[in-house]
Amino acid sequence: MKPLVPTVIILWLAAISLGMVGLWNDQSTAGHTQAQLAPWPAEAQVPHTGSGLTLVMFVHPHCPCTRASMRELAWVMARCQGQVAAHVLFLHPAGAPEGWVHTDLWDGFARIPGVEVRMDDGGAEARRFGADISGQVMLYDAQRKPLFSGGITPGRGHGGDNAGREAVVLLAAGKKAPQTQTAAFGCLLFTPAQPLQNPPAASAKQGNH
Repeated sequence: MKPLVPTVIILWLAAISLGMVGLWNDQSTAGHTQAQLAPWPAEAQVPHTGSGLTLVMFVHPHCPCTRASMRELAWVMARCQGQVAAHVLFLHPAGAPEGWVHTDLWDGFARIPGVEVRMDDGGAEARRFGADISGQVMLYDAQRKPLFSGGITPGRGHGGDNAGREAVVLLAAGKKAPQTQTAAFGCLLFTPAQPLQNPPAASAKQGNH
């Protein structure tokens, strides 16, 4: 049996290594984003400020990695006071109770000055804007022209210096950003069975929550 011991140890170490690689890939791999600089949707129900810049972020209320996006948004808003109006839209699947949406993430985002938190019933707004990753951000100017699309974290569940966060702050200051499209890191808003195509037509106006 002794000759088997080194083999068992080698296999055990290999399994640990593969697990670490998988964890690293999970944290550093972007979710699929549609980071195109698309115009403001004509059917959008989220309000545009009409002056200054408008930021829209889409959130899955049960995505743990979105906590990093929340911290980064707070960092951004602290440096863009009076320059950016932000709307954070929480996915509210059809049939889910409101309590499913009102998590501690909701409370955390609501505490950020300059941020309005809203429910996105059925993910209608996410589909209109072409967002499919929790933490995905779009920034628009006063004429509703797209300025930025992507994530504002350097990795999944991680905060700190990153191109997306820098881009939003620079654009809010009226400067050029080295990148206007970045990868978004987070949980999927929709399953493959819920594609982004054919968003529902605008119907009842969404109220503030």
